[in-house]
Amino acid sequence: MAAGETDQDVVAVILKDHRTMEDLFRRMRSVEADRAGALERFSALLIAHGEAEEAEVYGALKRFENVDDEEVEHGEEEHAEGNEALLALLEVDDVGSDAWDARLEDLVKAVSHHLDEEERTILNGARENVPDGRRAELGAAFLRERERQLASGCGDIENVRRLVGRA
Repeated sequence: MAAGETDQDVVAVILKDHRTMEDLFRRMRSVEADRAGALERFSALLIAHGEAEEAEVYGALKRFENVDDEEVEHGEEEHAEGNEALLALLEVDDVGSDAWDARLEDLVKAVSHHLDEEERTILNGARENVPDGRRAELGAAFLRERERQLASGCGDIENVRRLVGRA
């Protein structure tokens, strides 16, 4: 953890989720892993993470000078793209089939692109421009909303369909 980051620092908690998503991608690619279980965990985390960012973090970051509003809005668009790719994978019945592999590749591309951009732009902007105390407050709010989303079954295919339809 970098200087100034605490266990609830919004940057640190978002990065922890990103690393978990990358680990779940590895599991979904491995024939030796519980790929369906990894997808179930990934679906819940991706949806909870995105919804919590949009509800508790992105709007707050827009209020800070030198945090790029366009990058924050672009992050929201990329959440929608990731959700669409997730839905396409969730709709594949045969784990490990050619369709599964193709849709997993699409999901990995969409989400990995978003994680990379978010880390280089939005999160670095937060590191540079948002005071440590406010970052801790945002981290706590993010975690509360993410947990609320997870408890609601947010990764269920019907909820993902609803979110995709809303975008």
